[in-house]
Amino acid sequence: MEGPLLDFFRAARSAGLRISPAETIEAARAAAVVGFEDRQRLRDTLGLVLAKTIDEKRAYGVCFDLFFKRASFSDPAGKAAEASAGEVPPMPGEMPAGGEGEGGGGALAAALLSNDQAWLAAAIEQASREARLSEISLFTQVNLFTRRILERMGLGALEREIVRTRTAPRGEALTQARDALRERVRGFVEQNLLLFAEGRNQEFRARMLTQARLTAIDRRDHERMRVLVRAMAHRLATLYGRPRKRDRRGVLDVRRTLRRNMAWEAIPFRTIWKQERIEKPRLVVLCDVSGSVAAVAQFLLLFLYSLNEALAGLRAFAFSSALADVSDLLTTLPIERAIPEVMARSGFGSSNYGQSLADFEREYMHLLDSSTTVIILGDGRGNRTDARADILQRMANRAKQVVWLNPETRTVWGTGDSDMPKYTPHCRVSITCNSLFQLERVISELLRVG
Repeated sequence: MEGPLLDFFRAARSAGLRISPAETIEAARAAAVVGFEDRQRLRDTLGLVLAKTIDEKRAYGVCFDLFFKRASFSDPAGKAAEASAGEVPPMPGEMPAGGEGEGGGGALAAALLSNDQAWLAAAIEQASREARLSEISLFTQVNLFTRRILERMGLGALEREIVRTRTAPRGEALTQARDALRERVRGFVEQNLLLFAEGRNQEFRARMLTQARLTAIDRRDHERMRVLVRAMAHRLATLYGRPRKRDRRGVLDVRRTLRRNMAWEAIPFRTIWKQERIEKPRLVVLCDVSGSVAAVAQFLLLFLYSLNEALAGLRAFAFSSALADVSDLLTTLPIERAIPEVMARSGFGSSNYGQSLADFEREYMHLLDSSTTVIILGDGRGNRTDARADILQRMANRAKQVVWLNPETRTVWGTGDSDMPKYTPHCRVSITCNSLFQLERVISELLRVG
């Protein structure tokens, strides 16, 4: 059982269970103690060792049942042996008189005619190991592995036997049994695809979504994207949410250095540098929710509000033309309801950056100080209205920094009605940001430097 157990551990990891090498050893020892005769006992025992959370226990149960499921090999045509005109086939373990390629068609033909389910199941298991079925990773490989397994079971000899006896009842029975066997092997391969490839496919899909343009995300993938955004934000919040300090390299802390080196008569073999506390950043976010960047704005708002653990304070504003404070709306409603409400109130209009900046200066300029970072998400296209870059300059003078995230590539900044060349001189960072990967990189840098 060492081989099947290792395959099961691989399948469990693909299902999302976090299993360390030490836990696989413990699980193998536990399985050796309880044995493999009682499947329920084995299921409970391995579950105690491998599954640690409620979600993992649920995933473990599905994985275990699927892995140890064995389809029955019934004869769909009735009694294949009777269809062969009373001919008594050789035993599955025996080779026909003419060898595998001649005469009786080999052990596979004998097993199909005698409807030996145990032999067929064992042959499929053995052939799947030889074909390295556990390495399947894509749905497009199902036919390939199905063919490999059938060939290792003796499909070539079976095909020759069918051709030799095609006009006899035996040939018709073998043809029906071969077609049924092909469907069963294909089902077995698809079962293993779910076991061994689902996790890799999910990881591949997640990696592709994080690198895809947010404006090109299909609506069917929005829920998956929300899961990715939350996971990404949680990872950053865990990394940067706790109090942190940074060495002021080159500024010696004499008192702590002398204390640390008392064992060497205060000779400073081990130097201690003075540290400065990295405060949690305070963010003011202005999101353009006009039609051209609405999809990107939704994901940015979700991302930032999932980062509350790592932020000291967050104020969010949405605009197409007039600016609206949506902080209270996003904090009082579940995020799944809040973001559509924001978009319904302010979204999908024609953008007017000058008007929104004027609204901010008139009502919210007091929010900015030397510890505040202003993040503006938008394409900078104001439909040929007054850009009011002077207001952005005053905001930059009051705030710690202004970061502009533009979903358009830099090559189109300044073309058409784009006012980005007017805004860029007043931004500490102005960067293309049109994917989750780029968004995580920018926000991570902001959190890292404090």
